[in-house]
Amino acid sequence: MKTIRLVYILAIVAFVGVLSSAFLPISRSESKSQASDVELLGAGASFPYPLYSKMFSEYNIKTGVKINYQSIGSGGGIKQLMSKTVDFGASDAFLNDEDMSKMPATVVHIPTCLGADVITYNIPGDPTLKFTPDIVVDIFLGKIINWNDARIKQLNPSAKIPDMPISIVHRSDGSGTTFIFTDYLSKISEEWKNKVGHKTSVDWPIGIGAKGNEGVSGMIKQTPGALGYVELIYALQNKMPVGLLQNKSGKYVEASIKSVTAAANIAIPADARVSITNTDAPDGYPISSFTWILLYKEQNYDSRSEAKAKEVVKLVWWMTHEAQKFTAPLIYAPLPTEALKVVETNLKSIVFNGNSML
Repeated sequence: MKTIRLVYILAIVAFVGVLSSAFLPISRSESKSQASDVELLGAGASFPYPLYSKMFSEYNIKTGVKINYQSIGSGGGIKQLMSKTVDFGASDAFLNDEDMSKMPATVVHIPTCLGADVITYNIPGDPTLKFTPDIVVDIFLGKIINWNDARIKQLNPSAKIPDMPISIVHRSDGSGTTFIFTDYLSKISEEWKNKVGHKTSVDWPIGIGAKGNEGVSGMIKQTPGALGYVELIYALQNKMPVGLLQNKSGKYVEASIKSVTAAANIAIPADARVSITNTDAPDGYPISSFTWILLYKEQNYDSRSEAKAKEVVKLVWWMTHEAQKFTAPLIYAPLPTEALKVVETNLKSIVFNGNSML
């Protein structure tokens, strides 16, 4: 009888245990397993690609969510978003009013960090050279064609400057890096503004094209006498010299986290569409810029699930908050406080069927 009673008690305990487990919250590992079925697609800017690669890898480890990001240039990212073939676009060029009107629905701009375009080159000895705005413009207009030009030598009297042609290398693809650089040139030169202008892709007066920051930096490295513009991290990773650029205050500034952060010490508009090139900041680097993730405000389109839409918003929130710790090690500047306030407001404005997802 005692044996029967013991079996009966054990059976009740086992049943209660099973019943209780059915009501336990989903564990982190189970939640991660469910998230591992999600794959998000993004495309666009190569400017922040080294940073995004790190962020997306870390996010996958943290959540199990896979992010397939194609570094095809800002122009390509905007086109992919327009055709709704990606979950998010990435661009170093914000959409102007005309661009916004061409999109099939309202697009929200989310700044993720700041970076800098730099002048880099390939001459013997890799000296650190100074450049003034007028010298930079005249090089890219084809008016200064040799390294031993009198103006370059006068500005850099102690540098050994060779007698060799300057070979310009520029982007061949639609590029936010180009948008930032030509935005700067248009601000410092009326001639450039009227003849060439600033877009993600322009008709260059001189030079040869290469695809992506990777292509431009590679072309410069293998071409003696070459000069071009790339995002700072690409020059540093390839151990290429970076010029000091004279800013609006007359200082010759090195591109760095500090000088890029200084350039962003301005009021940020509510839509986050802002140019900070040729900054008024005394210590600011003059070819600095935000870079943006682009999302549709209404996420219910093309049979997208609400669950996937939420994963996109969660990813971008994480990128602009916890993941900011990855910016400095890769020579990007983190979002300043004022920009982060705009980011949070804009992310909270993103909806699914009109309902906020945050």
